[in-house]
Formats: sequence, structure tokens, C-alpha cells
Amino acid sequence: MWHNYYSATSVDDVLGVLADKKGKARIVAGATDLIIEIERGVRTGIDTLVDVSRIPGLGKIVMDEEGWIHLGLLVTHNDCVASKLIREYAFPLAQAARDVGAPQIRNRGTVAGNLVTASPANDTITPLMALGARLTLRSLSGERVVQLEDFYTGVRGTILAPDEMLVDIAFPAMKPNQRGMFIKLGLRRAQAIAIVNAAVLITLADEDVSKTISQINDVMITLGAVAPTIMHADSAERYLAGRELTEKTISRTAELAMREARPIDDVRSTADYRKEMVRVCVSRCLHAILEGNEREDFPTSPVLLAAQPQNGGDRAPGETQRHDLTTPIVTVINGVDYEFNSGQDKTLLRLLREEAGLIGTKEGCAEGECGACTVFLDGMAVMSCLVPAVRAHGAEITTIEGLALEKELHPVQQAFIDGGAVQCGYCTPGFIMSGAMLLEEQPAPTKGQVQQAITGNLCRCTGYYKIVEAIEKAGK
Repeated sequence: MWHNYYSATSVDDVLGVLADKKGKARIVAGATDLIIEIERGVRTGIDTLVDVSRIPGLGKIVMDEEGWIHLGLLVTHNDCVASKLIREYAFPLAQAARDVGAPQIRNRGTVAGNLVTASPANDTITPLMALGARLTLRSLSGERVVQLEDFYTGVRGTILAPDEMLVDIAFPAMKPNQRGMFIKLGLRRAQAIAIVNAAVLITLADEDVSKTISQINDVMITLGAVAPTIMHADSAERYLAGRELTEKTISRTAELAMREARPIDDVRSTADYRKEMVRVCVSRCLHAILEGNEREDFPTSPVLLAAQPQNGGDRAPGETQRHDLTTPIVTVINGVDYEFNSGQDKTLLRLLREEAGLIGTKEGCAEGECGACTVFLDGMAVMSCLVPAVRAHGAEITTIEGLALEKELHPVQQAFIDGGAVQCGYCTPGFIMSGAMLLEEQPAPTKGQVQQAITGNLCRCTGYYKIVEAIEKAGK
């Protein structure tokens, strides 16, 4: 694991550490990918983590005077899902962000992290490339701006230098004559890596999009999980540009996109299936745009599992703090002050269980897949197995042990008992935590919202009916 951990409060401090460590330091914001890679031994030679999650102002989504939208380094996937600006002017990105992991993952995972991880199956790269995104990279020696499509060198490879950090993601806001959509195909509805994903952005000749789709001036079609990097379907784009959107042109465009895909066989899919699904996904995007229903399935009140808006680190301490394996972690858990003199190189999950003795939070997978380790971190539900323990320093944490209200059980806990929503019980703490945060966010949730709230939680006894019913009952 790591030996040094910096809680940074300025970009300049981060750049100084990166320059000094010469490739042995990594930036963490959500850490939802990096923690797994370190524990699996995929990322080696790292002795320092630089936590940027408390740098003020980097969690903003803004539009400038030239009509470009800017995403800060700390903008999470759920920030994009919740943003009216993104939903209105970058809708494919909102769709993709909502398809990432589960609510607990989206509360911590950042768009910047998704881009830098550079997996060809990552969801937000595909729409951002279609939107024409550019990245600002900064080091102590200066800044450079690169197009997103030029950022990648291969599978998990980028041009980012060891002493550089990504400080801005920018792209032009969609105009009134533009329509777009993103589709992801996975092995399940949530917590799935894409078998294929696709984004389509069309620019119409007629600015009145309320009319029947007119001639298309320009088109962007980007594909994920079918090549070493996210790719443009160039011949499909060239074919559709200048034509009208009809059944015939949709069919031909989708076929050309399928021919351009260069997938491989792997554990999730065969190459042949992926190629066929490229055709299907591009066709569905174009049909939805033609019929004007590309926004039909996107919720008006998406479930975030966050009781308060994200603040982009605006609760930062006054100066950058360096932690090593001997620096105490001072935190508040369930309203009680704690000071830990060991466990600095662990995850938050193991800090809670092994150092604090709070064993109600379970370890089911240690990969952010099962949700048994769900806790509240500064007002939002997270997978504690993916949070570095030092992130607890100066934070407020609630575990299943602290959920009860004085001597009374939380309504979700009581509903689980009354409704028999417990089988083996191992997954129960995570489900209860997700349900409790949902009620903070949506006091009277619908059945659909309950189902969305628990997409990050797995019950190996398949007891979902009783669980959903219990959370619904608690809401009443």
C-alpha cells in the first residue's frame, strides 16, 4: 500500500508533490479505481497518494461566455447526473454518468478520474469525445490543452506525464439544433462494465428541432469497448452528414459503424457479438433521436444517495497536510470522536472494522461490487472499501451502529424486522444504509426510486422483494 498521504488544499501543492516524487505519487479524488488497482498489484511503485478531494472550487460545473461547459477536477458522476446544465446542454454525458457503477460509486468517482484511468470501456469518455471535449493539463512548467481523442495512446495509456494533473475538462454546450444520446450495454443494469457503449451527436440544418428531423449538417458517432481506445465511427459519420435521418439512412449508418468496430473476445463478450451490438446501439440512438424520445427514460429526480449537495472540497483545512504511517487519523464516527494511531495504510472499511471495532459494516467483495460496506461519509453514501482510511481525517462518518435514533431503531431498520427483509443477514447493513440515505433525499420514495437506490447492493439470497417493500414501508 502507500507510505505517504497528502491532503492537498491547492493545485500548486499537488504539482509540487508530483514533481518531487518523480512518478511514485498518484492523485486520488474518488479513488474508486486506484484503490482496487493497488490492492490487486496492478499499480506498483506508488508510495504516495495525493488526495485532492478537499481543494476548494474544483467541484464546479460552469458555462463560460463563449458557450463552453467546464468540469472541474472534482466533479463526480452524480454531480453530472444532478446538474441541470449537463442535462440540458450535454445530455449524453448525463446519461453516461448515470450508467457508471451505482450511486455509492458515483458519489465518489470523478469524471476526471474516469478519463485518466483510460479504459476503453469507461462510460464518460465516449460522450465527451462526441461532444468535442478538450483537456487542460498542468505541471510546474506550465499548461497544455489537448483534444480528448489525442489524450489516449492505447489500453489504459495516456500522454499525461508523471508530473502533470488534469485540471479542466471543457466542451461546447449543445446548441438548439443539436440532439444527442448515449447507450450502454452491460451484463446487468447497474454495476456493469460496458460490453459496448455508443454516443451519437447530430447537428441539424434547421435550428427548429421541434419540426421533423431535417438534413443533418454534421454527426459524431463514438464507440466504447470495441477498440484499444474510444473511437470515432468515421465512415458512418461521413455517410450520414448531409443526409436526412430516415429508416434507410439509420440502417446504413449503423451497419457502417459495425464494420468499423475492432473488438476482441473476452470474458464479457465475443467479438462478433460486440460488433452486432454496435449496430444495434447506434441504430437505437438514431431511432430515438428521430422519434424525439431520447430523454424519455431519464428520471426527473434521479437518486443520488446524498443528503446534501457536493461542494467540491470547500470544507478544506487551511494548509496541505502530510500523513505517514505514524500520523494520527482524527475523525468523528457516529457522533463520537476517534483518534487512530494505526491503520493509515488501510481502506476506510478496514479502519472501521479492525481499528474502531465497528464490525457491522461488512466486507463482501472489497471491490465496490456488493455494497455491504456502505457507510455515510460527510453526508453521502459511499463504498468504504474504496476509500483510503486517511480520508476519514477531519470527516464525519455514520455506520450501521450509529443509524438508530437514541434508543429507537431507524424506520428502515424497524421495517426490515417487521417485514422479514432479512435472510442470511450479511448484506443487510449495506441495504439499510442505502435505504436510510434514500429517505434523507426522498422522504416518500417511489418503488422505482427504491430500486435505483439499491442498485449498488447485492443480496446473495435473492431477497429483493422484501427489501424493496421494507424501504417503501419506512418511507410511509
